[in-house]
Amino acid sequence: MRILVTGGGGFLGQALCRGLAERGHTVVSFNRGHYPALDALGVVQVQGDLADADAVRAAAAGCEAVFHNAAKAGAWGSYASYHRPNVLGTDNVIAACRAHGIGRLVYTSSPSVTHRATHPVEGGTAETVPYGEGLKAPYAATKRIAEERVLAANDAGLATVALRPRLIWGPGDNQLLPRLVERARAGRLRFVGGGHNRIDTTYIDNAAQAHFDAFERLAPGAACAGRAYFISNGEPRSVRDIVNALLAAAGAPTVEASVPFGVAYAAGAVMEGAWALLPLKGEPPMTRFLAEQLATTHWYDMAPATRDFGYVPRVSIEEGLRRLAAAWAR
Repeated sequence: MRILVTGGGGFLGQALCRGLAERGHTVVSFNRGHYPALDALGVVQVQGDLADADAVRAAAAGCEAVFHNAAKAGAWGSYASYHRPNVLGTDNVIAACRAHGIGRLVYTSSPSVTHRATHPVEGGTAETVPYGEGLKAPYAATKRIAEERVLAANDAGLATVALRPRLIWGPGDNQLLPRLVERARAGRLRFVGGGHNRIDTTYIDNAAQAHFDAFERLAPGAACAGRAYFISNGEPRSVRDIVNALLAAAGAPTVEASVPFGVAYAAGAVMEGAWALLPLKGEPPMTRFLAEQLATTHWYDMAPATRDFGYVPRVSIEEGLRRLAAAWAR
C-alpha cells in the first residue's frame, strides 16, 4: 500500500514510518520540516502545514490509508496555537480521506482527553472513563475535539480508530527523557506529592505496534472501527520508580526530593500568570494541569485493545530499559 503518515519526523512518527516500510508499504510523510532519518528509510517526504487543506489533500493523493500522528503538543501556549494544527488539521486530514476515497484512518490521540483534575483512574477503559471537562490545557482540550471528530467520521466509506498511548519512551526520544535528565543533573527535578501514584507508560515499539495491529483489523464494521483505546505497556509503576529507572538508564542521578501537591499546584498557577503577562520564553516549569497529571494515579486496562485488534505489548519495561541504556551508552 501507499500510506500517508502525518508527523513522520517525530519520535512516534519515525517508528511508524520505519515499521510500515519494513512491512513493504510505500510511506509518505507529511512534515513541517525535512528529516534525514526518513530519507534513510526511503520515506517520501512532503513538507507543509496541517492547517493548509490543499497541502494535506495533495500529500494524500494516491494513498490508501492514513496514520494521523502529527499534533502540536506541550503544556503551554494559546488555545488558537493548538486549535489550528490539532483541530483544523484533523478536519483537513478527514476531508483529504473523503476526497481521495481513502478507507482507513488511524488517529494518534492522548489519554489527556479524559483528564479530570485529581480524579484517579485504575484499570480504566474508553468505555468506563469519560472525556474530561473544563480541561485547563489547550493540548488536551483540542485533542479531545479532534478525537471526537475522527470517531464521528467513521462510516461505511471511511473506517477510523483512535489510540491513546500513555507516556511513550525509549531510544530516539528527544523530548521527555532529555528534559528529565537535564533537570535531574541540575538538581531541579522534584516529584509532586511524593511520586507514589501509579501510572502507565508505553515503550516506543509497543506504541507503534498498537497502531499496526489496529490498522490490520480496521475496516468498515470492524470491532475497533469508530472507537478509542488506551494503549500502554500494561505494567503500571509509581512515578518515582519509572522516572528513576529512566534516569538510571540514561546515566543520570536519580531523584528523591518531592514537593506537596498543593505547593506545586499553587506554583503552577503563579507561573501561568507570569508567563501570560511577561515576555518569558519557553514553557513554565510547572502548570496546574501538569501538577495534577504528576500527582494522580492513571493506569489502564489493555483488554479492549487485545480483544478488538490483538494488541499485546511485546517489549516489557525491563527489556525496554535495557535497550534504552544501550542506546544512551553509544
